Amino acid sequence: MNIDIKLHKQDLPAEIKFSDKIAVDCEFTGLNLERDRLCLVQISSGNNDAHIIQLDKENYDAPNLKNILQDNNINKIFHFARADLLFIKKNLNINVINVNCTKIMSKIARGYSDKHGLKDLVKEFIGIDLSKQLQTSDFGGDLTEKQLKYCAQDVLYLHKIYFCLSKILERENRFDLYNKTIKFINTRVELDFASFKDDIWSH
Repeated sequence: MNIDIKLHKQDLPAEIKFSDKIAVDCEFTGLNLERDRLCLVQISSGNNDAHIIQLDKENYDAPNLKNILQDNNINKIFHFARADLLFIKKNLNINVINVNCTKIMSKIARGYSDKHGLKDLVKEFIGIDLSKQLQTSDFGGDLTEKQLKYCAQDVLYLHKIYFCLSKILERENRFDLYNKTIKFINTRVELDFASFKDDIWSH
């Protein structure tokens, strides 16, 4: 499969337009919100493409990217949206609008499995054994070709996975439950941002 990978510095070029559904993923220097930062945002239209935006850590001035992430007419498909939205909120200072999350979809749809990672979903629905070897590499500096390909693969398959999980949710009459759950995502991010990490519904 030929993949069209483009690296953009600081922001997405204004001339790049997307349809009503994109896949989005992020890379950080770590998972500690207080210590670590957002390095990259990857976007795919679902047509074997990946636009990788390498953000400027000094000011995070990326108006074109922000406009797309806040466009209510564009559905953004994430995997584990909770983490990505949290770092976007901190570093880009925005709330992403019109979000779907394949990890949450998987947990509601795939009761036959306790494995809901992207690697597991790509294996089941795409038939590809995804390598996560570079998951813990340094995305804060100059990027290698291998790192760019790794970043791209995290968004390449999300459209197909979303479609497959949607079919299961429809079949099992759980789509309404999923839709009600995903509406809570930005509130869950607000709770994380306010350091409420535990399940607030627990006794």
